Amino acid sequence: MYLAAEKELTHLGETAGCADHDHDLVHELSRRLDSLWRYDQYIANAEWREELKQFWRDAKAQEQQAICRLKELIIQEVRNDCF
Repeated sequence: MYLAAEKELTHLGETAGCADHDHDLVHELSRRLDSLWRYDQYIANAEWREELKQFWRDAKAQEQQAICRLKELIIQEVRNDCF
């Protein structure tokens, strides 16, 4: 007898639009873009707390670097017909 959660996952992953490693790149890019979208608000929320503001600015810069790298990797995958 299947549990409800097992039944929901029975066919998960049977059909894929791309290789797992390419899906991982796109998924991670999406996740990081969502995070980047929030950083300006986090900076504003820190108001006069310069240490907090600097933390969020640093996090934003790191996120932007990671996004650029992910985009480069996706471009390489597409150019190599691996996507």
